[in-house]
Amino acid sequence: MARYRGLTLSISVIVSIFLFVQLGALALVDPFKTAGLQAVEDPQNPVNSLLYIAAILVMTGVMLAAFKYEVQWAIRGLIVATGAYIALLVFSILLPPVVTLPVGDGLHGLAWVGAIGLGVALYAYPEWYVIDATGAVMGAGAAGLFGITFGVFPALVLLSVLAVYDAISVYGTEHMLTIASGVMDLKVPVVLVAPMSVGYSFREDTAGLDEESDNEQADPTADDATTEPEDTDVTAESGSAEAAEGDSADPLEDREALFIGLGDAIIPTVLVASAAFFADASVPTVDIGAFSVAVPAATAVVGTFLGLAVLLRMVLAGRAHAGLPLLNGGAIAGYLVGALASGMTLVETLGLGPYL
Repeated sequence: MARYRGLTLSISVIVSIFLFVQLGALALVDPFKTAGLQAVEDPQNPVNSLLYIAAILVMTGVMLAAFKYEVQWAIRGLIVATGAYIALLVFSILLPPVVTLPVGDGLHGLAWVGAIGLGVALYAYPEWYVIDATGAVMGAGAAGLFGITFGVFPALVLLSVLAVYDAISVYGTEHMLTIASGVMDLKVPVVLVAPMSVGYSFREDTAGLDEESDNEQADPTADDATTEPEDTDVTAESGSAEAAEGDSADPLEDREALFIGLGDAIIPTVLVASAAFFADASVPTVDIGAFSVAVPAATAVVGTFLGLAVLLRMVLAGRAHAGLPLLNGGAIAGYLVGALASGMTLVETLGLGPYL
């Protein structure tokens, strides 16, 4: 019974992070655009998606090289700095400018203090709740930025290609095993931690990843990880976190935490944010929290959580699976259903209007 109470806590953490990322991204898209943070001149250009995918592949090579030549500290420093920078953007939007520092045109004091504090905490004290809090802020900010960068069609391309890539990297090449070995030891929010007890300490969990012992498992690539070294695999680029099925009849036995990649929360949310931001004024809306969003964006949220539910069910049953095929697939299916139900034509739904 205690293990199932722990499971409830763990799943609640995962669901809460996903919800924060998606609602946060929806709240940030318009302020990000107003602040001039749209990264490309033409968000409808599908080449943007291909460039992003290429960047993922390059980053994969960089991380593999860093782990091979034992310069992981550089990757950790880069991720911590990136987290602080995205937090600065998010806090600059969400926090009131009640304190302005006399530098240049005036710096947003609360935003800078919050971002620096988060970065220092992540670097000096990477406990699970620090990692999760930083990851949630990073996820909302990154998904919001990508949401205004990718139009609907480029977003659909991005999610589809990354879902295929995730499946290949898990079931085919399995090159995630090497990256996983290093990423878990970095203790950064590339991987989010969902403990099965409040007293769990990720800082004190020194169980590393043992690739050799993975070969002894029936399948080394399920979508959440245990704290056991022989059971863990994390796919860092796409954001999926994997665990082996193990030999126990009870897949919950001996687990202290579940792990899920930050990318699993960010990537499907890109479509959610894009669908909300680029929706025509004629598309009906629904209220989510304190703001209204286009129906296709709302149904993409529902689809993402349905995909997450199936993913967690498969993981907890001890079955191996990649994350993005289900999560991205759920988001895409939810979006398509909502768009077509809203009266949008197929061309409008697929975002093909700018190309015709």
